[in-house]
Amino acid sequence: MSVWNFVRDAGERIVENAKAAARFGAPEKKPQEPTAAQKKANNGDGRDAGEAIADYIRVQGLQVDNLKVSFDAPSSTVHVSGTAKDQATKEKVILCCGNIAGVEKVTDDLAVQERAPEAQYHTVVKGDTLSAIAKKYYGDASKYPEIFEANKPMLKDPDKIYPGQSLRIPPRH
Repeated sequence: MSVWNFVRDAGERIVENAKAAARFGAPEKKPQEPTAAQKKANNGDGRDAGEAIADYIRVQGLQVDNLKVSFDAPSSTVHVSGTAKDQATKEKVILCCGNIAGVEKVTDDLAVQERAPEAQYHTVVKGDTLSAIAKKYYGDASKYPEIFEANKPMLKDPDKIYPGQSLRIPPRH
């Protein structure tokens, strides 16, 4: 098992949205009194948030067999397990979990079918660009597309990164 640290207040608002959905039902419905299960989820069991994070991973098209995700609100920790098809998928799943507002740590029990060298990680700071990050890690700013590609589908635009976001920096080929 590995433990990964992230910036707690940076990222997607998935956990907050999942808690709101659990409290108030689907968006098209009027707000209603939470069910007993929803109250339990909102009191720290994190089932609704874990399911929302798992859904987010699936929406990204990341292939993980037997994917299980849970969120422990008191410790701001996501636990993820399953079998990823390759090392890049494993790393992207970890980033999906960690680049969510309210998540400070990710513990992973992810197995990998196809092993490969591990990537480095970079936490974006104010003023960073993918070109500057490529210059730092590869010595060549024009290699920024490699970093952009390594972080798809979470990144949709190479110009839209934000402070606190963690990025994969794959080994140079």
